[in-house]
Amino acid sequence: MEQKKSYLAIILIQSIYTGMFLLSKAAFNHGMNNFIFVFYRQAVATIFLIPFALFFEWKKAPRLSLVTFCKIFLLSLCGVTLSLDVYGAGLIYTSATLAAATTNCLPVITFFLAVLFRMEMLRLKTIPGIAKFVGILICFGGALTLAFFKGPHFKIPCFHHLFGLHQAHQTQGQVSSGMSWIKGCFFLLMSNTCWGMWLVLQGRVMKGYPSKLLFTTLSCFLSSVQSFVIAIALERNTNEWRLGWDLRLLAVAYCGTVVTGVAFNLQAWVIEKKGPVFLSMSTPLNLIFTMLCSVFLLCEVISLGSIMGGLLLVGGLYSVLWGKAREQKMEEGLCLPAADVEKAGSEMKAVTTH
Repeated sequence: MEQKKSYLAIILIQSIYTGMFLLSKAAFNHGMNNFIFVFYRQAVATIFLIPFALFFEWKKAPRLSLVTFCKIFLLSLCGVTLSLDVYGAGLIYTSATLAAATTNCLPVITFFLAVLFRMEMLRLKTIPGIAKFVGILICFGGALTLAFFKGPHFKIPCFHHLFGLHQAHQTQGQVSSGMSWIKGCFFLLMSNTCWGMWLVLQGRVMKGYPSKLLFTTLSCFLSSVQSFVIAIALERNTNEWRLGWDLRLLAVAYCGTVVTGVAFNLQAWVIEKKGPVFLSMSTPLNLIFTMLCSVFLLCEVISLGSIMGGLLLVGGLYSVLWGKAREQKMEEGLCLPAADVEKAGSEMKAVTTH
């Protein structure tokens, strides 16, 4: 029964992220400004998290020093605000399927950054080390394939567009532009790089402020302030800031509450029960769910390049994860201290999609 709960949890997590990609893309197709969207999303997430943070961790929270606050501010700026703003720009130029495909890069990018910061070792003289290096190269090849190769397009008959037919035609026109597609791929990869940087560096910051829920709430609050400054500087039209009972409000509420409140907690539960590798290996499910829903609900056209690039990203992800799992088994077999084993797997512990 415990095994079934874990599998149901990862299916639910990836389904939630599929809904995030689809609703975000649909909201942008309806003309919502992506910078305003990020502000509202983070503001809703902050309002949602504050009661839980105050109830569960306020009394036992450590003192927040000025240095730690500045570190959290910079982490929020890089890993949350800029990551989400750049992600929204990339999603506008590409498709929900491509956004889901690039999330498979996140564990690999996180590992690569951990190597650069000397928080992780890449032993090229061992088979696991070679597997991780080859996985990085395969992911890089997948990213290039997504950006520069399209090939034939596959159009599956779609008789009903979930959010309006005219938006679907606009999306297809955008995707057909080569430079827009390349620009969108660059933005999505840049977004995942910023998020990976946040994952790598937050461990050091949380050593000085270990209250996870308060840390997340403070990050959301600071991100909402930062994203408001960016949005108000780039968009002064008050009509763009209005939310009605429409798709825009649904997308903001969904991303602010369901993604932040439900998916993040489910991820923490899965990592605790089954480990970070188990969660990372479920990431390709998000690509499959999003591709199917994009084709049948948003009437998106899928290209051969998107399929090939997505497969390469998944292959690179599994190569890195296989090498990581083998190294952990070797270290456990050599009876290394538990602290060293935990440190070796630290970069995979917080794998998430925004």
